[in-house]
Amino acid sequence: MAEVVVLGAGPAGAAVALGLKRLGYGVRVVSEWRRFAALEGVSLRVLEGLRHAGLTRALACADAPSPRRVAWGAGSQSINQECLLDRPRFDAALREDLAHAGIEVLEARVLRVEALESGHLIHLDGGEPLRADFLVEARGRQAPLAGGRLRGPETLSLLNLWREAPGRPGSALESLPDGWAWMARLEDGRCYWQITRDVHGLPPKEQLPAWCAARRGESTLVHELFGEAALQPTELHARSSTAILFNEASGPDWLRVGDAAMAVDPLSGNGIFQSLSSALQAPAVINTLLQRPERTALARRFHQQRVEQLFLRFARTGRDFYAMEQRWAAQPFWRERSTWPDAEPLHAPADINQLRVARAPVIQGDLIEEREVVVTADQPLGIWHLDGIALAPIIQALHAGQLAEALAGLAPEARRKVQGWLLGQGYRP
Repeated sequence: MAEVVVLGAGPAGAAVALGLKRLGYGVRVVSEWRRFAALEGVSLRVLEGLRHAGLTRALACADAPSPRRVAWGAGSQSINQECLLDRPRFDAALREDLAHAGIEVLEARVLRVEALESGHLIHLDGGEPLRADFLVEARGRQAPLAGGRLRGPETLSLLNLWREAPGRPGSALESLPDGWAWMARLEDGRCYWQITRDVHGLPPKEQLPAWCAARRGESTLVHELFGEAALQPTELHARSSTAILFNEASGPDWLRVGDAAMAVDPLSGNGIFQSLSSALQAPAVINTLLQRPERTALARRFHQQRVEQLFLRFARTGRDFYAMEQRWAAQPFWRERSTWPDAEPLHAPADINQLRVARAPVIQGDLIEEREVVVTADQPLGIWHLDGIALAPIIQALHAGQLAEALAGLAPEARRKVQGWLLGQGYRP
């Protein structure tokens, strides 16, 4: 079996490495530790993604759901829940999941990757070069920005960290005239406040901590969640939050996953989920590229289409959330982001008349194959089956006026499922 090297031990890199290991490939992971502490608020959807990827130790790092206050729109303030995730602890647990699976993790900085006639040579800082038959780029936003890409509005996040006395955990999200801020405190007293805004119009670097402290002083939510320490300059880290989609997320012997393939605006609230989404399909894509080279174009098309579709879903989710805040609609930050990436709806309305059958790549077992799928207005890449029931024959029978006969051939439970799906697509008998 080919030797695969994964660059990056985040959720995407770890999920790909575990999937390849299960398929019998020799896998090594190269990664550096994150250079600053960070905290993330995640949904139950993210936790389910971690469970599905087999990242059980990383999953156990998520705190129980805690209250989050949201101030978004004129006079609006609501309370929902999110699970707080301590990234240093989470990153260590990801490495534990890899070690438990027998996957070696090399702690090293990648200097450069050299493409060979066959495979790749990875040059490391302070170590011997590493040879790979196949390369997985999973270093997130830190991955080299090579190749064409679509970029959203240039966005920057300034993360501030400090410590207070232990207390009740919680988080909050609020809109601001020039951006938005997310804040949280952990039970042990660690506190985080991050403002996300346009890259232009900021004070000089040395003045940023004091500028952020002044902005916190203007926030009612900051006063409710934190103590006096929140009003003082604190440790600060700046990082890009610009949405990026790579035009080419794969080659015959390499693949981009996670934020290295597409990175979304953090407002979508699904960064880890989208990383896992592109990574969970990657083992089947890589296995096809290595074991079925005649299907290279098919496997690459499968990966690229799904990366692009995921990106557009998350980008449109962020767009619609930006558009909900009308108080600052005329401000440049909000005006630009409430219309990007396009004007297409997040979900297209169901229309039974638009259903059609087409051939498209799908995952079959551990490989990518071409099958007949049903293309809908909301699922342009097609739906192959419904809980194991192939849908293409059903739609072909519908178009031929033989739906009753096709349904009669199904078991009662399967028939009910298909009938329910057809009704959801706008079918009215």
